[in-house]
Amino acid sequence: MHSRIILSVAVCWFATTATSSQADESVAAQDRPLNVLLIMADDIGFECFSSYGSKEYDTPRIDALAKQGIRFTNAHSTPLCTPTRVNLMSGKSNVFNYQDFGIYPNGEPTFANHFQTHGYRTAVAGKWQLQGKQPGKGITPNEAGFETWCLWNIPGGARERYWKPSFVQNGRLLDLPPDSFGPDVMTDFLIDFITDDSDKPFLAYYPMILVHNPFVPTPDSEGGKRVDNAKRTVKQQKQNYVDMVAYMDQCVGRLVDALQASGQRDNTLVIFTGDNGTNAVLSSQLDRKTIKGGKGYTHDYGTHVPLVANLPGHIPPGQVNEDLIAFSDFFPTIVQAAGLPPKAIKDGDGRSFWPQCLGRPGHQRQWIYGYYFPRPYAAKLDNKYSHYEVRYARDKRYKLYDNGDLYDTIADVMEMAPLLIDNANTEQQAARDHLQRALDAYPTKGQAIRHDQVSSERKPGHKKRSND
Repeated sequence: MHSRIILSVAVCWFATTATSSQADESVAAQDRPLNVLLIMADDIGFECFSSYGSKEYDTPRIDALAKQGIRFTNAHSTPLCTPTRVNLMSGKSNVFNYQDFGIYPNGEPTFANHFQTHGYRTAVAGKWQLQGKQPGKGITPNEAGFETWCLWNIPGGARERYWKPSFVQNGRLLDLPPDSFGPDVMTDFLIDFITDDSDKPFLAYYPMILVHNPFVPTPDSEGGKRVDNAKRTVKQQKQNYVDMVAYMDQCVGRLVDALQASGQRDNTLVIFTGDNGTNAVLSSQLDRKTIKGGKGYTHDYGTHVPLVANLPGHIPPGQVNEDLIAFSDFFPTIVQAAGLPPKAIKDGDGRSFWPQCLGRPGHQRQWIYGYYFPRPYAAKLDNKYSHYEVRYARDKRYKLYDNGDLYDTIADVMEMAPLLIDNANTEQQAARDHLQRALDAYPTKGQAIRHDQVSSERKPGHKKRSND
């Protein structure tokens, strides 16, 4: 039965692309092929953007992209960086191919492989974290389909990412001046790439270094004085984070300006998102509520991320869309937007949200499936980053875990009290039933994990909550 269900998921991919082919004709048929710029910030939830209602953070350039395009209010990642990156690049739920933290499954095609196969120039700059030091562990940028790259957290480089950073560019360790600020180096690299005089269209992927800790002053921070991380007060850390969010926004703006200056803005799809929720040491104010960063946790503040898409002349401005979006969906979306043939994908569960970008209903998700097991081979699975294997399915309101816990994510966003089984409550019972069917449509364990090597500390079916 399982193979039949998964087959229907795969067929759904093709059906979505086929039935929506008319929705992308205007882009695919234009004189110039579509360029794609996919930007993913590091460790920032939806609550840190003024377009989502924040009064604390200043993000005018991303807000402008949202105002002139579409802003999604129900996009959900996994709660940690590597799982999200694997999910995003492969177009598959982590239950099918996730192996271990810091590793991309070798031989698993990426969206860059797909675009490169169809004649695109490809580049990536920013945080890699998908290749181990041991041969065969993970994937190189070239194997992932990127012809040129400038990356941090890749073999050959050191740990510093911000001031006087250690980056590897196309296999060579860069010798940067002491006053170099890492995000500027990465942004400059991509500007050079997208403005290069070429007849080929491009795919540029920017998994940003910002705004991950350590929380440092940026070149625009008042006074510009750098304080050792261990000596920073909580207030200084928060102020530095606010400055880093503003600088992240500025980097996005520089890329948009470069597209405009090079005459490519009108044929470049710009997508902005984040890889997981905000760092849990930080709290932010939104709609008179205090939101504690949820990175590492499976509740909404760990998975609810911003998502903005912008393409002048094609994506109608001023749209706010409440459809559920999973990170498996990015791959088929950018493929459909570019008018490329869909990738034949085994066990794929992504759905294109390109029709929604164009203001059409599209193939709306009724639920999102989530799988979280970031470090399966850790000595102990006892905290939010070395987490017990957990599966869940959610709709816009309810979330059901594989241990049977059902939560109302609106009334109980921190998931403190599972709902009691109440057969008289028809809404909750219907939610439980349809979310259980979603869980049953997927494997009960990660398919790429050696479960015989998993720590004996693992507790099957247990879900770590924010108060554990």
